[in-house]
Amino acid sequence: MIDGLIIMKRQLLQLIRLPEVLIFSTIQPVMFVLLFRYVFGGAINTPGTDYVQLLMPGIFVQTVAFTVAATAIGLSEDMSKGLIDRFRSLPISRSAVVLGRTLGDATLNIVVLIVMGITGVLVGWRPSSGALNIALGFGMLLLFGYAMSWMGVLVGLSVRDTRVANSVVFLFVFPMTFLSNAFAPTTGMPKPLQYVAEWNPVSTMVAGIRSLFGLTNQFGATANSFPSQHPITMSLIYIILIMVIFIPLSVRKYKKVSPR
Repeated sequence: MIDGLIIMKRQLLQLIRLPEVLIFSTIQPVMFVLLFRYVFGGAINTPGTDYVQLLMPGIFVQTVAFTVAATAIGLSEDMSKGLIDRFRSLPISRSAVVLGRTLGDATLNIVVLIVMGITGVLVGWRPSSGALNIALGFGMLLLFGYAMSWMGVLVGLSVRDTRVANSVVFLFVFPMTFLSNAFAPTTGMPKPLQYVAEWNPVSTMVAGIRSLFGLTNQFGATANSFPSQHPITMSLIYIILIMVIFIPLSVRKYKKVSPR
């Protein structure tokens, strides 16, 4: 664990040396907030609720879901530079490098979520569920982002180029986030797509965060299913499943990865 914290410290020091990484990590989600709030928001019908109240949980979840990209690209870059081979030659735990990377990305998520929360308040977002539920909501977001980062570890260790890592991640993260209830109600989708969207882990996570922030969710084809009735529980199940599957696979891949 101590070795992992040392690797995490290295990653955080990189942010100090390259502050533009932190700046651009926060600019993108802020741009999404402003675009959907002021450009697309007027075209999306949300009866009884101001669109920005539904939008912010979706933007939060989308942002932490993209942790997989930051982790995958960062690890792939370290691999191409030979840093991973150097780490493997050191007398440290085999899991320390990947653990430190995921902890560093989780720390970055804290900063990004704070900036996004401030932006949301400035554009009219007002969670109404009380401080405890709001804190639980942000805690779930950080946990979801941490789980997603382990997917990024596996991708980053499996490809040979940062461009490939970027393409692989966007190939499945973009459909996950946009084929969901993050930005618009799924009730407007064709019914077959509603089943896909409403069982999507992103949709379940968004629904859970909205309920913690004091909002109700609209479900279509799966209105009586377990995810729609218990989105927080289902979100935690998804988070546990992702970590149970991808942590052992990532650690095993790190042990077996060949020098480049």
